Amino acid sequence: MTAPHSRHRRALVIPVGMAMATTLAFLPNATATAVEPTTAAATAADATSLSYVVNVRAGHGPSKHVKKAIAEAGGTIVTSYDQIGVVVVHSSNADFARTIRKVRGVESAGSTRTAPLPAQSTTDVGTPKVLGAQEVSAARAAAGQDPLEPLQWDLPAIKADKAHEKSLGSRKVTVAVIDTGVDDTHPDIAPNFDRAASVNCVTGKPDTADGAWRPGAAESPHGTHVAGEIAAAKNGVGMTGVAPGVKVSGIKVSTPAGFFYTEAVVCGFVWAAEHGVDVTNNSYYTDPWYFNCKNDPDQKALVEAITRSTKYAERKGAVNVAAAGNENYDLSADEITDPVSPNDTTPTERVIDPSECYDIPTQLPGVVTVAATGAKGLKSSFSNHGLGVVDIAAPGGDSTAYQTPAPPATSGLILGTLPGGRWGYMAGTSMASPHVAGVAALIKSTHPHATPGMVKALLYAQADATSCTNPYDINGDGKVDAVCEGPKNRNGFYGWGMADALDAVSR
Repeated sequence: MTAPHSRHRRALVIPVGMAMATTLAFLPNATATAVEPTTAAATAADATSLSYVVNVRAGHGPSKHVKKAIAEAGGTIVTSYDQIGVVVVHSSNADFARTIRKVRGVESAGSTRTAPLPAQSTTDVGTPKVLGAQEVSAARAAAGQDPLEPLQWDLPAIKADKAHEKSLGSRKVTVAVIDTGVDDTHPDIAPNFDRAASVNCVTGKPDTADGAWRPGAAESPHGTHVAGEIAAAKNGVGMTGVAPGVKVSGIKVSTPAGFFYTEAVVCGFVWAAEHGVDVTNNSYYTDPWYFNCKNDPDQKALVEAITRSTKYAERKGAVNVAAAGNENYDLSADEITDPVSPNDTTPTERVIDPSECYDIPTQLPGVVTVAATGAKGLKSSFSNHGLGVVDIAAPGGDSTAYQTPAPPATSGLILGTLPGGRWGYMAGTSMASPHVAGVAALIKSTHPHATPGMVKALLYAQADATSCTNPYDINGDGKVDAVCEGPKNRNGFYGWGMADALDAVSR
């Protein structure tokens, strides 16, 4: 059963509480009511200008020879990440990439988009289900719980409620939400927000203006939701995050239209690396290609640029955690049909080889790949899977019709923070990834001198091994919806198993 495709690993937003403004997005499961995005061309100063990454030898900036060649080919350097040898360039020359790839000192180069600068705009259309005030007030918090915590079935699913009795996490640990932006004024986020580690990277060049990391009024609430799942403060207000004592930062990499382009993602990882971030959460795929194939010179350059940035962040101390995706793909299959790429102009259906074509950053070396589970502990109906690809599982929600939570929880989706001091539900591997990022932050809090490799080893060793679910007929229609391969302690649905927050603070 395949979910609607979405750039952000995201779902339906259900605002909770007093301010119930309409917020729209997709629910990636069978109960979704969604309309495909519509596009309208934006006015650009130069309608033919594109953005490129030019990869040179790591540890060095572009040589005088390369700089001259870029200029002669009609390119303008926006910024250069000399630490990893990635140069961001704008050019209106349609042959820029082909020309610059022939230059001595250039290892690869490619366009980061197929739509001209600025990107085309998109509008997400849907009908949110709004919880009434009576339903919200019906939640009865026990002693020590935040008011909405009884609605969070996902916390006991990973033993986070028990973990909080021992530790909330360390203020010395920061998780960066590389996403659509974070509303740091939210009462559940403000107490734990790390201003110094926050930035706007949308253009590929850091913008440190105050508040630049926040989503605009018409932009997706996705990043704010993720931030609350990780580190919503245990402060008697709203909900509780997986690691409510750690810090969270916002690294905005999504354009106002909702596109996550390579230059922005590279900027985000390098910023995290240079600002002491311990964990990054990545609940997106890098546009415009769902899978980037290394036999295509443009896509190969994008894979190389982001690989350099993720490896650099890890060398600098960050554990990179990413969502597996919401299309119920078997990422270990011999081939996958990708009908949505490129998503910023006109998609063309193509069949790809997953061993040569990658969802980035999710499938890059060293990145923790997270699958989603529902309230019954089964793989979420939409979650991608794959033996040897999925590393670990965590709650990402599912249709309540498929996996109904035990009372007092009322929704099978995941509660999170929304801009403007609100709370609401979403579902997707987007929501599973921050649970793992939160557990990784708790491990780092418990073992402050642990390297990223050690944190990942503990994350996997402490996970609760979960056997394959076969036959997997999530909607009960008599048809198998996915096939799980592998043993209990390492399989295609759950990886090493369900993330365990209690072990993270106890072992």
